[in-house]
Amino acid sequence: MLPLLGAFFLVPLLLPWLVKLLGARAFYVAALLPVGAFVHAALSTAAVMRGDIPFETYEWIPALGIEISMRMDTLGWLLALIVTGVGALVMFYCRWYFRGKTQGVGLFSAVLLAFAGAMYGLVLTDDIVLLVMFWEITSILSYLLIGYYHARGASRRAALQALLVTTIGGLVMLVGVVLLVVETGTTSLSAILELAPTGATVDAALVLVLVGALSKSAIFPFHFWLPGAMAAPTPVSAYLHAAAMVKAGIYLIARFAPVFAFAAPWRPIVIALGVFTMLLGGFQALRESDLKRVLAFGTVSQLGFLTVVLGYGTQEAALAGLALLLSHALFKSSLFLVVGVIDRQLNTRDIGELSGVGRQAPVLATFSVIAVACMAGVIPTIGFVAKEGVLAALLEETLHGGAWALVALLGVIAGSILTAAYGLRFLWGAFATKRDAAGARRERTEWPDPPLGFLGAPVVLSALTVVAGIATPWLDAVLQPYARTAPAASPGLPAPESTPHLALWHGFEPALWISLGTIVLGVGVFLLTARQGRFATMRMLPFTATDVYNATIRAIARLAVFTTSLTQRGSLPVYVGTIFVVFVAAEGTALLSAPEWRADLAAWQTPVQLAVAPVMIAAGLLAVNARKRYTGVVLVSVTGLGMVVLFATSGAPDLALTQILVETVTLVAFALVLRRIPARMGEHNASVWPIARAVLATAVGVTMALVAIVATSARVERPISDSWPMLAYEIGHGQNVVNVALVDLRGWDTMGELSVLILAATGVASLVFVTHRADTLSDFTAPLPRLRRRVRSPLVETAEGPRAPTPDTRHQPQTWLLGGQKVRPENRSIVLEVIVRVLFHSIIIVSLYLLFAGHNLPGGGFAGGLVAGMALVMRYVAGGRYELGAAAPADAGRLLGAGMTLAAACAVVPLFFGEAPLTSAFIETTLPVIGHVEFVTSTIFDVGVYLVVIGLVLDVLRSLGAEVDRQSQELRDREAVAG
Repeated sequence: MLPLLGAFFLVPLLLPWLVKLLGARAFYVAALLPVGAFVHAALSTAAVMRGDIPFETYEWIPALGIEISMRMDTLGWLLALIVTGVGALVMFYCRWYFRGKTQGVGLFSAVLLAFAGAMYGLVLTDDIVLLVMFWEITSILSYLLIGYYHARGASRRAALQALLVTTIGGLVMLVGVVLLVVETGTTSLSAILELAPTGATVDAALVLVLVGALSKSAIFPFHFWLPGAMAAPTPVSAYLHAAAMVKAGIYLIARFAPVFAFAAPWRPIVIALGVFTMLLGGFQALRESDLKRVLAFGTVSQLGFLTVVLGYGTQEAALAGLALLLSHALFKSSLFLVVGVIDRQLNTRDIGELSGVGRQAPVLATFSVIAVACMAGVIPTIGFVAKEGVLAALLEETLHGGAWALVALLGVIAGSILTAAYGLRFLWGAFATKRDAAGARRERTEWPDPPLGFLGAPVVLSALTVVAGIATPWLDAVLQPYARTAPAASPGLPAPESTPHLALWHGFEPALWISLGTIVLGVGVFLLTARQGRFATMRMLPFTATDVYNATIRAIARLAVFTTSLTQRGSLPVYVGTIFVVFVAAEGTALLSAPEWRADLAAWQTPVQLAVAPVMIAAGLLAVNARKRYTGVVLVSVTGLGMVVLFATSGAPDLALTQILVETVTLVAFALVLRRIPARMGEHNASVWPIARAVLATAVGVTMALVAIVATSARVERPISDSWPMLAYEIGHGQNVVNVALVDLRGWDTMGELSVLILAATGVASLVFVTHRADTLSDFTAPLPRLRRRVRSPLVETAEGPRAPTPDTRHQPQTWLLGGQKVRPENRSIVLEVIVRVLFHSIIIVSLYLLFAGHNLPGGGFAGGLVAGMALVMRYVAGGRYELGAAAPADAGRLLGAGMTLAAACAVVPLFFGEAPLTSAFIETTLPVIGHVEFVTSTIFDVGVYLVVIGLVLDVLRSLGAEVDRQSQELRDREAVAG
């Protein structure tokens, strides 16, 4: 089980590449993994039946007692079969659903397979904390799947709605899980259930856990997200909303019910909300005209049914509930896939646009009838077995005076009537020949026959409902171990005289007549509603849950706008001034309240400080009085360069190197921004309150100076930094203390800084790319030559741009930079192009040297990345945005993502080996020719830093440079046309 779980999270990484290589046929490869997991679960059937429960564990976080443990009991076995079996069939179905499509299919296939893995882990893990983690992973992945059509506003809104509802429910559930863990002292789910704790704390924890379960399974009042999620592709609806994601909450209820069903808050919540959801969903399904939404609200109704039955908590109900769980996964997945076939072939799901499809697609119609018959509970399907078992269980308890049994029974009867009615509505809407208002037959909808492979999955799932019904005796035997974990009857009620069991035929019992009655009444409700045109406009409630959700979101947005209007005034001086006022007030209060100040001052540490400090002070004073923005920026940079000298003379070459690189890149960024800002300060808006600004600036300077004096003199113990050289060498296996600290000893700090850099790059790009953030550098370089063969001689400049030399053009000027000709003549410098051409590759080599030498010598990923970034700056300055595109064809966002992924992997991978996050490994070996080699895995973290820094610089150049250039060029072109 553990190897399969690992494969579920590794194989998806290969799928985008496979989709590029094989197209939609890559789904065949993706299906192999769930098929393997299904076979493994099937082979474990005998062990599960005899109670020899398969159990695997790996100690993950020993300090917290958290283990990656997998336990396949009867409930886990059944859910594993559903998740992997239906998942494999959906993968096969996707091969035909996405035939001829490539856009986004690679990512979709990877996310869908990863989701299957998350569900596989969720239903089999025995660690309740790990269950919560899988729970939230499914929420995130479902967000990506539902939002597959990300260009559509409806898809984005539906994905966000599902994410918010299920994630918030999951966070509430996490609190309940923490309470249970604290109360029982264990994170093992089986151990918690074995201990069966009671008390007020446990009751509160159960309510919180139920919030998570009900929100995941779309139970009222959280039901509204599921119909909205029908904006997803049909395979997603068939898998997530019929067999996988929504089953997560049902699974949790089924897992807890045998132990906690008789706790005070359980039945009032589970039965009341389950019954109401069943009725609400069934009622709404009869009003819909979109086949997919008919099934969506039908799913909501069926989830309410499952919640009532599996949450009831007696043996007979538990046994029937598992049969119902299997039944629902089969028939509902099949029906969703049928809708996908119809939609793919006809480009519509609207009942009003379909007529006469059944006669043209007899196979599809036949197996749809079988699936609906299973949903309504018609013999010999597994739906009939489950429905009769449910009615018998609830009727037995009702006759003995069970109040909640009576509520559940009446709700199930009413819900079953609605189920039969909307099942018939689905068949009529999809396949029947319709008549117009005058009673004449409507024109037939022409049906193009789909590929046979496209029909395979829905046909197999529908046929399995009959197979499972016939195999009821075997199914009863394999499900009995789960049923026996529940009490025989509710407290105070007598146990049934006979042992509960599933059978295809129990005889002419009351449950059978009730079941037949619900089907007959369902036919009547369907006929009544089909003839009543006004029914579609009727409402069960004066408002919908979606209305409440939208109103809540609008209220939050208005509150955010109101708060922002008070605090974000659009004035940078106000923001900075607020920060400075708070700083002076807070630190000044701390300084003044201190009982004593200790100061250990020296006039200077090195004579160099006497020369550098006055220059820095003078530059600062001149910057305050500068009237031109660029002058002020340069003067401020002088203070930074002064810090470079101070670092270099204080034994900190790493800091000096980094500081000078940061100052250079910052100066370039300022220069790019200042192109679009008036050169002189106060040209449009004069500075206000100069005296107040001066006072505040003086207060900040004095406060900072006092803080530095007091803080550096307050130490009474030996500083830990004295031990850092030893720690850096023994733990990080490096002699450069600064670099080892960044990537090893204080790696978490660096991880946070990388996140800040990525957010900064994203923020800068978002301000410039108003409508999109696509990679436009490739558009800039599209006109540049793409040579099909290697040309050893230099390119030459022609009227068409840089080209390989020919006998006619060999005397043309040599091309030094590909984008040089795109630069306006008055801005072009051949000397600069030559220098950049000569130095660029050497600078990149230097950056790589700094990256890999930084563990023992001055350098590291940050410094190396800045040097590589400066090389890109040179290319941009010399050749403009076209040259930048030629120098860095990779998208900046991918570099940022790759770097962060490497850094995160260095934090996560050690956990799988029982080590703390960011623990580095030291590898030492001798290689032929090369000789003795030493490698520390923290270097990989440094490579991530290197990529993030390059991505940041490239994003700044791409947005503040290339995109601003493009916008300026468009403005000049428009002015030229207008003039």
